[in-house]
Amino acid sequence: MDKTISIKNNSSAHRFEAEVDGEVAVATYSIDGQTITFIHTVVPVALRGRGIATQLIRTALADSREHHWSVVPQCPMFAAYMKSHPETHDLLAPEGRKMLGLA
Repeated sequence: MDKTISIKNNSSAHRFEAEVDGEVAVATYSIDGQTITFIHTVVPVALRGRGIATQLIRTALADSREHHWSVVPQCPMFAAYMKSHPETHDLLAPEGRKMLGLA
């Protein structure tokens, strides 16, 4: 896993971004009221296997908590992470709980 990397919320592009070695990994989202839906996570091939997606997810979920947003993990990476991390379940919107089989 890479050391902690700098991740920013590029709200105008609706995505969290991590720039590493000249490449950009992203987690895209949409916001509707107080609900954030994580749509897709992309890590360039050259950056895979370094824990960057996990860092993107953790940062995005921490930001969601800070903003009191409910989360819908439409992205399979977010869904897998949240399903295996019960400490994130309180963030789930009702739709997200159904997606993870927690409703």
